[in-house]
Amino acid sequence: MITLPRNILLILCTGLLTACAVGPDYQRPDVNMGEHYRVGAEARDNDGWIQFRAQAPDPDTDWWTRFQDEELNTMMDNMLADNFDLVAAEARYRQARAALQGARSGLFPTLDTSASLNRSGSGRPSLPQNQYSLSGDVRWAPDLWGRVRRTMEGEAAGVDASAADMAATRLSLQSTLAQTYFRLRLIDAEKSLLASTVNAYERNLSTVNNQFEAGISPRSDVAAATAQLENARGQLQALSWQREQLANALAVLQGLPPVKFSLSELDELTSTAPVVPMGLPSELLQRRPDVVAAEHRVRQANAQIGVAQAAWFPDLTLSAQGGFRSGEWARWLTAPAQFWSLGPALALTLFDGGARRARTQEARASHEAQAATYKQTVLDALREVEDVLVELDSLESEIQTQHRATAAAEESLRLTRNQYEAGIIDYLSVVQVETNALSARRSLLSLEADRLLLTAELIAATGGDWTGLETQENP
Repeated sequence: MITLPRNILLILCTGLLTACAVGPDYQRPDVNMGEHYRVGAEARDNDGWIQFRAQAPDPDTDWWTRFQDEELNTMMDNMLADNFDLVAAEARYRQARAALQGARSGLFPTLDTSASLNRSGSGRPSLPQNQYSLSGDVRWAPDLWGRVRRTMEGEAAGVDASAADMAATRLSLQSTLAQTYFRLRLIDAEKSLLASTVNAYERNLSTVNNQFEAGISPRSDVAAATAQLENARGQLQALSWQREQLANALAVLQGLPPVKFSLSELDELTSTAPVVPMGLPSELLQRRPDVVAAEHRVRQANAQIGVAQAAWFPDLTLSAQGGFRSGEWARWLTAPAQFWSLGPALALTLFDGGARRARTQEARASHEAQAATYKQTVLDALREVEDVLVELDSLESEIQTQHRATAAAEESLRLTRNQYEAGIIDYLSVVQVETNALSARRSLLSLEADRLLLTAELIAATGGDWTGLETQENP
């Protein structure tokens, strides 16, 4: 049995007890985020559909279910299961974990073994000789200066960053699918509106034709009614190809070829915009996956400084080798055939032409760059939230204004038609008022769809996860 002398054991224990990790310990870069958002500093109730400090939601991350749309829920489940961007992100996460495992192996000794049989002879008249050999080699480099631990720290940060990247990819795809779906449903509602409008215009053209043939209306009324009808038909056809493109996008998001996906049309918007709890700007540091990923990359770059600085210190390697070697099989494992060697070795680079200094400077510069990227990512996240809040803050009043405008346009159309039927005005006046009424209806539909789109965008901008947000009762 091979035993280690006491001085070697003493060196091992001393190395374990005195080992330290060179390089700076990680500290999160400071970013001034403000105490509240510019819009929504106070709780408010915009007719119940958005509140910046809202009623408590259930703690879950399936935020799209709050829109109460089963079609959206089904497509979201399909996307999470089959989207190839998510598959690639998950593979990158496993790659990062494997790199961490590889770095962790540096803490442990390596054990090699070999066995050989050599048969040799010479030109002299003698019998060939055999040489049997079995040996083992143990080597261990104690992590005296923390190079391996800093490497592990960096790889662990890389794993966390990769996990956050995967979450960011997932959230981005979820938001994209939801917004694409809402745009498609807006087109469905507009198509339904235009289809009924085309039917009304066809009846109008038939009536004007009859009046022209009876000598009541001039030919210009027929031309105006025809132009009005064909214009509406053209708008309807344009919506059809736009819907097909959105359906294709939904298919690809779910990992399907477009030919394998279809979605029935609806006559109106059926999704409901949920209540969105905002919380505080500082919560974006934990809730936004892109911010979390940026911070982990700062931590990873910080660890690389320690790895670079460890190159300035000597490396200690402890090794032991032993085995058996004999020319006779019967005496192979006997004591006379045994051999062994052990001892420590120190290695220190005395001159490298400035390579170590350059690597240290490179690591520090990389850390500064990642810290600046992190701060910019935080500011970009704040800007995205503020931008959506600005739109949402004015959208409800805009919707209410458009409701009044649509009602006025409907009333104007009713009165104009009565005047035309009484022979007071020509049909061209009716066409203009009908065009205004159609435009008002489509504008109202677009604003209601914007409510859904902006709500989905706001949820993504604030991180998607509503878990743990404190609430405040509405005034």
